[in-house]
Amino acid sequence: MKKRSLFTIIMLIAAAGLFLPVFNSCKAPGKNIGLQLYSIRDSIGRDVPAAIAKVSKMGYKFVEPAGYQDGKFYGMEPAAFKALCDANGLKILSSHSGQALPDSAGWEATMAWWDACIDAHAAVGTTYLVQPFMGGNAYTSLDTLKMYASYFNAIGEKCKAKGIRFGYHNHDKEFSTKLDGQTVYDVLVTNTDPSKVIFEMDLYWTVVGGANPVDYFNKYPGRFELWHIKDKEEVGASGMMDFKSYWENAAKSGMVYGIVEVEEYNFDQYTSCQKSIEWLNDSPFVVMPK
Repeated sequence: MKKRSLFTIIMLIAAAGLFLPVFNSCKAPGKNIGLQLYSIRDSIGRDVPAAIAKVSKMGYKFVEPAGYQDGKFYGMEPAAFKALCDANGLKILSSHSGQALPDSAGWEATMAWWDACIDAHAAVGTTYLVQPFMGGNAYTSLDTLKMYASYFNAIGEKCKAKGIRFGYHNHDKEFSTKLDGQTVYDVLVTNTDPSKVIFEMDLYWTVVGGANPVDYFNKYPGRFELWHIKDKEEVGASGMMDFKSYWENAAKSGMVYGIVEVEEYNFDQYTSCQKSIEWLNDSPFVVMPK
């Protein structure tokens, strides 16, 4: 009788071991959230393959590099960087790069730079190419700011020809600075062609600049295909960001993808990025369109 009971227990344990992988495979997958690689700028500079592997293990689905220079991404040829990300199950969705508005003498050289940049981004397989800055003169002269809008339209047309969406990423000054009674951000949105220029709204910098992202979603519906999901440190940690209201209006904004960026940290860079995606995965109101 004891032998039979022991045999039964062993068989039950063995059966449990067989079914455990099945139960584990039923675990809900993480949400479709990306990481701006500037979040791990110190670490990725030391060891690109190790950094990409860690980002994948955290549960991020795609990345947004901020390391394009001279035709390479973090010192790697586009094909090699793409292969590294592919091997870790990460899509290269978007990328940050750019050039300040040139004068008439420098226009051709700047456009040639953009041609090479766009070709490299087409080779790496990105969907979006985003400029995250403007020169200081854009915040002091309405004429210069409108020239930036025309410049972005021209770049957007070049990108569109290669199957890439061009966009602009804000900081706080676009909202806190007014020229002739208009905020810098409003001038950019109203003077760029929606078919050529999208906006990557940085939620945190918008709030720091004194604006409410939802007001802009209502004012310019559909213009904000990308979000930078950001907080003062880790996402959800400060309590100053009304993320729930942003997601309640996500469809109106036109958001297609959300990208975490962590610029300040309470922990090491990787832990802060891990806590950020965990908070988003655990928040039921955070629903990603894809």
